[in-house]
Amino acid sequence: MTNFKPLHEQIAEKLIAELKAGTSPFQKAWIDDNNPGFSIPLNPTTGKNYRGLNALWLGMQPFSDPRWLTLRQANINKWQVQKGAKATLINFVQHTDKKAVLDENGKAIRDENGKVRYTETQLEKPIITNAWVFNAEQISGIPELALVNAEKLAAQKWSPIERAEAILNATNPSFKHGGNYAFYNYVTDQITLPHRHQFPSATEYYATALHELGHWTGHKSRLDRDMMNGFGTPDYAREELRAEIASLMVGSEIGTGHYFEQHAVYVEDWIKVLQDDPFELQKAAADAQKIYDFILDIELKLNLKQEVERKPESKFLMKGDEIVHNDTTYKVTEVLKGKQVKIEDIDSGEQLKLSHSDGLYKSLLVAKNYPMLNPEVKMDNTRELILNNESSETAMKRKR
Repeated sequence: MTNFKPLHEQIAEKLIAELKAGTSPFQKAWIDDNNPGFSIPLNPTTGKNYRGLNALWLGMQPFSDPRWLTLRQANINKWQVQKGAKATLINFVQHTDKKAVLDENGKAIRDENGKVRYTETQLEKPIITNAWVFNAEQISGIPELALVNAEKLAAQKWSPIERAEAILNATNPSFKHGGNYAFYNYVTDQITLPHRHQFPSATEYYATALHELGHWTGHKSRLDRDMMNGFGTPDYAREELRAEIASLMVGSEIGTGHYFEQHAVYVEDWIKVLQDDPFELQKAAADAQKIYDFILDIELKLNLKQEVERKPESKFLMKGDEIVHNDTTYKVTEVLKGKQVKIEDIDSGEQLKLSHSDGLYKSLLVAKNYPMLNPEVKMDNTRELILNNESSETAMKRKR
């Protein structure tokens, strides 16, 4: 008879061991050159992140590549799982049945980008199922991670700090700055943070703010978690575990990272909670996923709203346009025939004639359509100073 432990018990035991050794995903350092200690595991064939406990579990494996997929998915894409490679077990609730679209010869049909097409049908009753997945480091022929990351970076519209700022603006929690501690007050529904100059870097300020935002989601008007817990109690440690996992995931998603030093005081409490009830990790990961979804959903809605409200891009410079570019303000004074315009350097009074193919014309058109890209345009934001990456030798220790 096989003595097989449920997956949540295996994960809890491994996390307890790593917490004791100081090697858990929470305790891995974030490096400010875009090399995170934790990256959300994802499936390269579906483009979707793994969720909840599976995301935490796969992130605890000894691989630096975050991509995971099944043997079948690798075979469909003609990638080869290396001989002797050991698969990792995950489980999930399956709501749909997904199958590759095959031609008359039984071969997978691909779209114009070379990706396999799938059909997806809804199951009458969701089922809990297991899957065995392999890491990309165990697979030959899969595109190199560096190339994938380069493509992702090229498509990225905002820097991590800009994205974090946008999230805070979209969620719009009540903030108070001052003191030496960061915490969320459930009664007043307010986040308190030290002043910005007390943080060693802008990313650490935002990582801390987003951690407290995770607690903020627990208010009864939002995700409605039990938040009335005294410091040092098991329930307090449980809430901190949820915010910590969510902070790990959000920080990985937007690139601000995760700073464990502020939360190291809870390690012993987490160990005790997980030893007493290993299934608590399953519940904590599920709640952390809800926190992540709640925060990122607000960001998504903001982006969609901005796309709808954004004015169509101008294809040409028009008479009367005043554009800031390279510390100079240019004004279009006249539109000429033959795709030419006259512009005036307002600061010097110099008159210029430009055609559509001139580099300055193109630069001015970009500056007109995307004024936020101009560093000369003052940001109307209460947290503007932190975007300058102000620093301080004063480190902040979080205690509530």
